[in-house]
Parts: sequence; C-alpha cells; structure tokens
Amino acid sequence: MPSGKILVAQGGGPTAVINQSLVGVVLEARRFRNVELVYGARHGVRGIVNEDFLDLTQETSHNLELVANTPASALGSTRDKPDVKYCQEIFNVLRAHQIEQFFYIGGNDSADTVHIVSQEAQKANYPLRSIHIPKTIDNDLVGNDHTPGFPSAARFVAQAFAGANLDNAALPGVYVGVVMGRHAGFLTAASALGKKFPDDGPHLIYLPERTFVIDKFLADVKRIYDRYGRCVIAVSEGVHDLSGTPIASILAKEVERDAHGNVQLSGNGALADLLCDEIKSKLKIKRVRGDTFGYLQRSFIGCFSDVDQREAREVGEKAVQYAMWGNRDGSVAINRTGFYSVDYELLDLEVVAGKTRVMDDEFIAESGTDITDAFRLYLRPLLGSGMPDAFRLRYYPVPKVKNDTR
Repeated sequence: MPSGKILVAQGGGPTAVINQSLVGVVLEARRFRNVELVYGARHGVRGIVNEDFLDLTQETSHNLELVANTPASALGSTRDKPDVKYCQEIFNVLRAHQIEQFFYIGGNDSADTVHIVSQEAQKANYPLRSIHIPKTIDNDLVGNDHTPGFPSAARFVAQAFAGANLDNAALPGVYVGVVMGRHAGFLTAASALGKKFPDDGPHLIYLPERTFVIDKFLADVKRIYDRYGRCVIAVSEGVHDLSGTPIASILAKEVERDAHGNVQLSGNGALADLLCDEIKSKLKIKRVRGDTFGYLQRSFIGCFSDVDQREAREVGEKAVQYAMWGNRDGSVAINRTGFYSVDYELLDLEVVAGKTRVMDDEFIAESGTDITDAFRLYLRPLLGSGMPDAFRLRYYPVPKVKNDTR
C-alpha cells in the first residue's frame, strides 16, 4: 500500500466544482493513517517544476469545505502543455520530495501528463501512484458518461439562454450567443434545456460536430425571423467549414492565436460580432445583438448543479481510494447506471490521454441546427434540482374600438 506524501494539482480551465475534487482528495487522504503530508502544487504542473507547494495538511476541515463550494481553481491553474522533457522534470521533483501519490485534476491534456509521468516512474522503478481526476466544462473526456464541471456550466448556459430568450421576446430582433467548445458541442447544446414553449429560443443551434455554411446559416436565420419576427441563436466557438477552418478565422481580417498555435476562440467577442455583421449586411435586419459567454460559463458563482458538486467530490475521493487500494495508475471515470445514478471505475490512462470525445450523432437533429430528445434526457438529470422556470402572460386580447368622429 502506498504511503507517505501526496501531491495534488489542478490544470486547465477552472470550473464551478473543481475545488470539490480537490477537497475530496485532501479529506479522503486524511482518513488513512499512513498518509503523512498532503501537498498542493500552485498553478498546476508549473508549480511542480518550480517546487511551489502548499501544505494542505494544515488546512482546517471547515475552511476546506468553504473552498469546496467556491468556483475556480483554489490552487491556481496553468495552460502549460508538458512534453516528455517537461514531464521528466515533474517526475524528478516528485522523487526529490519523496512523493508517492500524484493526483492531477484536469482534462485530456492533464491525463496525458499523468500518463507520461507514470511511465517515467515505471522506467525509474520508483513507487509512484499516478491518478488522473476528470474535469472539463467541454464534457469531452473519452470513457466518461459526463465530466465534472460540465453540468454546472450547462446549467449556466441553459439559464442564460432562457433569459436571453425572454429579452429577445420583449424587444424582438436577432440574438447570437457564442458558447465555449472548440471540438465538442455539448455545452452549446445545453442552451436548449431552458426552452419551455414551442416558440422559445434558441431557435437555431450550431455545433462543431457539423459543418457550418455561412449561406445556409443566413437562410436559416431569415426563415426563423420571417416565422417569429425574431431569432435566438446558439453557436459553438468551434464551428468550422468543410475543410475544418474555424469560421472566426474566415470572417475575420486578423486572427489571434494561442501559445499552441490554435486560433484564439475563447475570451474574445470576434465570432459573435462577425456573425452579427453578416446578418445585418446580408439580411438587412436592424436589431441584431451578440454576446460571447467567454469565461462567465466556467466559474459563475452561485450557479451550481448539486449533482455536479456531489460527483466532483466523489471522483476526488475515489481517486484516493484507487491509489491506496489499487495496484495501477489510471483515470477515474463516471458511468451512468439506471435512469440516473452513477458508478466509478479506473480507466487505463492511455484510454483518456490526449483524446477528445464529441457529441453522439443521436444527440443532434437531422437539420443540424437543433438537438434531439435523446440529448434532453441525457442532460436533464445532470442539471440538478431547482432549475428556474420562465412563464408568460396568457393572451386575452381586448377588442379594438375605433372612435367614430362623424
């Protein structure tokens, strides 16, 4: 059985519940007498190579619980994407500090990091147990029914579009909301879960799993606008043409790229503005507005799915149990059982590392601009209890009276 020192870190984009997983690791580890110290690395793998650690053993349980209910990464995160050399340095630091259990909370890139570190430990015959703990609002981890962080972000998106729909109905026009998701459209698809009446928006949903054609987009908008006198549109930031080129880079004169050379899709309003300009210029609709949800959907305080909170805590706890009682490294995965309950398993790291899951075809309507009931049934239990609802006045028109001035 592993013993001694534990290190936990958080990587990638923050979520509303990632601290539940962190606290799950710390509190569960404290239950084992052979655990001497629990360290937390500040700012993910960068904090490991810089030996920037916090002693979480000294934290009170009460404060940990308060942190668990706070969004974003309490330890800080990083966008560093380690290569083999970087992971070798991570392993060297872990060995120098005599750390025997390594927990990394993150997405598929984080799983890849854990995988390489695990391989380095095996080569050196060092007794390191390495466990990846799932996290991502994109819901794109292979081998998982869903991923902690996604349900709370999906709840935010559903509520935000329900509100945008009410606003658009009061002052009719065209509204474009751009949602995170470079390759997977789960979060954008969640916009449909706020609909109550048949004519509610979003009326059109565009996902990266389907090719985006600008002329068809404009025709779709015109069709809906002619029918309802308004149109609410949900668009994934990752929509692309047939060649895979992001629409944002096609419409924009200049594009910004991130540290990995990818077109910068998050954190700017380019796509929303560009699509609004297309609608105004080509369809001659005057009232057109666009929003980019950006970072709001990741760590919006007070917007949690209680299901997401519970499961995020449990994957942290299960990670420690797998490390203590298991004999292999791996990635904790969530499996759905029954109408809605879950079980956990430990997947081999190579199953998850560096891979991307996209939406199932059965979740996307034939039109390519809507989702199916299968997706609604999949997502609804994840959103948790107490989802707010929107109502409208019933239509009791008063007969018109025209004054006769003769």
